[in-house]
This record gives sequence, C-alpha cells and structure tokens, in this order.
Amino acid sequence: MKKIAVYPGTFDPVTNGHLDLIHRGAVIFDELIVAVTKHPKKELLFPTDERINMIRDTMKSNGKIIVESFDGLLVDYVKSKGASVIIRGLRAVSDFELELAMALMNRKLDPGIETFFMMTSELYSYLSSGVVREIASLSGDVSALVPDIVHQMLKDKFMSDE
Repeated sequence: MKKIAVYPGTFDPVTNGHLDLIHRGAVIFDELIVAVTKHPKKELLFPTDERINMIRDTMKSNGKIIVESFDGLLVDYVKSKGASVIIRGLRAVSDFELELAMALMNRKLDPGIETFFMMTSELYSYLSSGVVREIASLSGDVSALVPDIVHQMLKDKFMSDE
C-alpha cells in the first residue's frame, strides 16, 4: 500500500528550510503532497499560483512530489488525497507547543491521520518565510536562504514596490 504524506503550509515564500523537509520527506514516503494553503489567516506577499510555481520550479527532478493548493480543513484535504500523514517541521522548542496543539486537534477530527514531526536541519533552524520577507523588504541579501527563482521573485516584488 502506497504511503502518502501531506506537507501543508503557506510557503510565502518557500525557503531552503522548506525544501530540506520536502526532500527528506520524499525519501521517507512513497508520495509527498506539498499543499499550499489558499486562504491563510495571515496577509500574503505572493498569490497562491506564484507560491505553487516557486515550489514546482525547484522540484522538477522528483516525481514523488506533487505540489497543489488546498482550501478548508486540512484533515478533509488529507483524507481526500488518500494520505494518512501530515508532515510538520520543528525548528525549535518554541514551535512544538503550537504544532502539538494542531496535531492533537487534527487527531480529534480524524484519528486515522497521524502527524509526523521532522526536525529542521541545523543549517535552517533560524529560518522562516517571515524573516526572509523582512530581510528582502529591506534590500537585504537572501540568496543563501531561498532558491534562485525565489530570490529573483523577491527582488522583483520589492523593487516594484519602491
């Protein structure tokens, strides 16, 4: 039986930390769906289609990875894809409390879906999309934090805002 996992997030923008988890998750599971949320509670820099394309453009070489958007309850989406695992990344102990609460609620909503916590590589333990957006908005160099295509899109976005 095929083991399918879903890695959900806003990915606004996708960072090298996200990509590290995606690549490592694809080694563990038969199929990994990167699920880009359409309507998060936070204001976004990039629209959904651009966030999806950023990830797809960096994942061209791996057929085990599917990138698409979703809307609504995560557990409903996971179930609709025939998946039974949600992947969540942990950078620090501070992430754990929020992630634990979400995992327990997801388990309450559907006991058949497990949350798989992956520790972020130490290279990216400080990295978040929010930090990348802030640095880029202040004309800082984020080239070592994101794929080349994302770096260019950030430069274009913030140059056009000036």
